[in-house]
Amino acid sequence: MKVVIAEKPSVARDIAEVLEIKGKKKGYIEGRGCAITWAFGHLVTLQEPGDYDPALKHWSLDTLPFVPEKFKLTLIKNRGVDEQFRVIETLCRQADEIICATDAGREGELIFRYILALCNCEDKPIRRLWLNSLTPDAISEAFKDLKDGHDYDALYAAARCRSESDWIVGLNATRYYTVRHGRIGGANDRVLWSIGRVQTPVLAMIVERDDAILQFRPQSFWELTTRYREVVFKYTGKRFEKPEKAQALLEKIMDQPFAVTGVAAKEKKEQPPQLFDLTTLQREINKGHGLSAADTLAATQNLYEKKFVTYPRTDSRYLSKDLQPRIPKILEQLRPLRPEEIAPLNLAKLPFGKRIIDDTKVSDHHAIIPTGVAPRGLGAHEQLVYEAIVTQFIAAFYPACVKNITTVDGVSNGVRFEAKGTQIVEPGWTALFANRKQAQEAAEEQTLPLFETGETGGHEPSLREGKTVPPKHFTENSLLGAMEAAGKLVEDDSLREALKERGIGTPATRAAIIETLLGRNYIQREKKQLRCTDMGRCLIALIRDPLLKSPEMTGEWEEKLKQIERGQLDADAFMTTISGYIRTLIKSGAAERLDTARWGSCPLCGKEVVKGKRAYGCSGWKDGCGFVLEPECKGVPLTAKQIQVLLQQRILPQPVRIEDEPRMLILSTQGMVMDLGLPSAERQKKMEKTDRP
Repeated sequence: MKVVIAEKPSVARDIAEVLEIKGKKKGYIEGRGCAITWAFGHLVTLQEPGDYDPALKHWSLDTLPFVPEKFKLTLIKNRGVDEQFRVIETLCRQADEIICATDAGREGELIFRYILALCNCEDKPIRRLWLNSLTPDAISEAFKDLKDGHDYDALYAAARCRSESDWIVGLNATRYYTVRHGRIGGANDRVLWSIGRVQTPVLAMIVERDDAILQFRPQSFWELTTRYREVVFKYTGKRFEKPEKAQALLEKIMDQPFAVTGVAAKEKKEQPPQLFDLTTLQREINKGHGLSAADTLAATQNLYEKKFVTYPRTDSRYLSKDLQPRIPKILEQLRPLRPEEIAPLNLAKLPFGKRIIDDTKVSDHHAIIPTGVAPRGLGAHEQLVYEAIVTQFIAAFYPACVKNITTVDGVSNGVRFEAKGTQIVEPGWTALFANRKQAQEAAEEQTLPLFETGETGGHEPSLREGKTVPPKHFTENSLLGAMEAAGKLVEDDSLREALKERGIGTPATRAAIIETLLGRNYIQREKKQLRCTDMGRCLIALIRDPLLKSPEMTGEWEEKLKQIERGQLDADAFMTTISGYIRTLIKSGAAERLDTARWGSCPLCGKEVVKGKRAYGCSGWKDGCGFVLEPECKGVPLTAKQIQVLLQQRILPQPVRIEDEPRMLILSTQGMVMDLGLPSAERQKKMEKTDRP
């Protein structure tokens, strides 16, 4: 008997329908020598420390770090899981061959292999069903091309390393920081500090951005412009930091003629947008419609399961060569939905360039595209996401947008100016995005009249005073972009593509990371913005080890996981690195002691802090460091020891009392004393349901 294990009941039903298997049983569908059963996503997980040793149920620094010699598995504690697992276990033990039909990716492989391991059926023959969509044709073709299951051993090794490394770092760091820093007041004032290998660097990015905005002090500047023939010309030099220099140039050209010294025009082509991967889709939907990354993923997953789009959890924006013959048929199927948009396309001669077809840039799955199946019964979010995917798909085959970029140089009494204008010659693909800001911005640049070199005339010079603006708070759009590029904000497609290997998390997990931080009250949504809470800022201030909150280090680990996935790195070597790191973290933290012979280091530049007559300040003040720490908070004097703790450990071990209420103070990495109060019991209930990060 063959046993097929799908990830969800709905997928099992789709497979059964294609294979014409109709015998419905409790927990599976049977017929034609085959049984199709299903998981509920993750059925099996790693055991908790207390399952290895009951003594580990008690949180203590003495038991850290804890790294199992061999990880053990257990069922997740959800309703119906035990019963369904027993069905799977019985079928697997009876099977002559087991077919993996879980989602075709790292986590889908982990779900299947963990089930096999807990069933003690790892020695059974296994094959792999690899699906890019759930249409009947795709399922039928995939069953004709079943792969040897062990061809995906490297994928499983990467998935297992991801699971075990998250367990080691998250659990040990969470217990360490909670035990060491969780008792901030009396016995009842306990804080659970949840740490994660991926979530903590993401939180650190948000805290750093928010602190930079809090610290920001606007600086004035002046820009010199002039208006000639209703066109604004800008001074070609740098903008002025002091008004005197700007005013001198203004007076120099006042009542002087303006002359055009050169006119240069060049044609520029803007290529159509590439197809969507998951992260780009999430960013676009968040930017245009404010939908969260989690909601976009859920909607896309629903569209996939309804057979309307291809597999969503992809990091590729390209299609493989073997898909090329199917594209005209998909566009033809979409014609009733978008007749006017598809009409200009010659389906017999579509422009399949390297921006669309590239086998070298398709690993597990190709870009997200519609399947051609006519959609029906879509929810609001599903409709929104589907429309975006279809529009992007059609636009990829449209011609480039052609613009004329004209640069006009001018001079007045030796002061040089420049004006640029854009004229759209052929809208090309931008015609499909008439309501999208990206296309609107392309059309909003000033249009220039016809200028001739040597012409002169009067003009209207002026000075404009402006102020520098702080960086913007993260939105889900910009945060997803920064996560994809390992903490760097990169808009250029080619550069972002190069950094994908070292991104934080994966397309499948980034939305969940953001939701985890929201659920633990470390960040909060304010309209489209994501901002850190006092608890989030406090946690980052507590963590002294820079690697634990480093996007670059997390990106390096993710790159190594991908190397394991490709069979280029030994899984045991990676896990040895992770285990060594957590041991070093715990050991260095345990050695941290208050140095009573010094005040501490400046949080801004790292130099020693010295005590002055009125306050404490950085010894590097002569070099321009402006850090000063007042010896009181809200009128409450801080003791010398409290000052040392703030400077050396960033947090007071016991709360001070302000207005008869206990308040927790921390010193942020930006040098600010933050009054956090004490976390409410309600906040903690959300976090204390499990000791897992």
